[in-house]
Amino acid sequence: MEERRISFTLYGQEFSFYSDVPDDEVQEAVSVLRKELGAPEECGPTTTVPSSTMLVLACLRIAARYVSMQREFDGFYAERKRYKGKNDIISGIIERVSATLKT
Repeated sequence: MEERRISFTLYGQEFSFYSDVPDDEVQEAVSVLRKELGAPEECGPTTTVPSSTMLVLACLRIAARYVSMQREFDGFYAERKRYKGKNDIISGIIERVSATLKT
């Protein structure tokens, strides 16, 4: 996909950048950020905290969730590998027992 200009408004401030990310992914990402910020965008600035600080805080929260999910996935994947190893052992035993019973 070709890069194009993407623009959106957060806390009354317009942000623009170039990206080749599909529109639906951009909209979903902006929605996540807006949800994390928790303020109605149409009202403009509603806090005395600078918008850049709010955006960094939102990004840190999202990054913390990402790290948590990555750790959870890594644990799940490691557990899955353990089960797969056990399944391979059990399958081998079943094959040997089956072969013995056939003779």
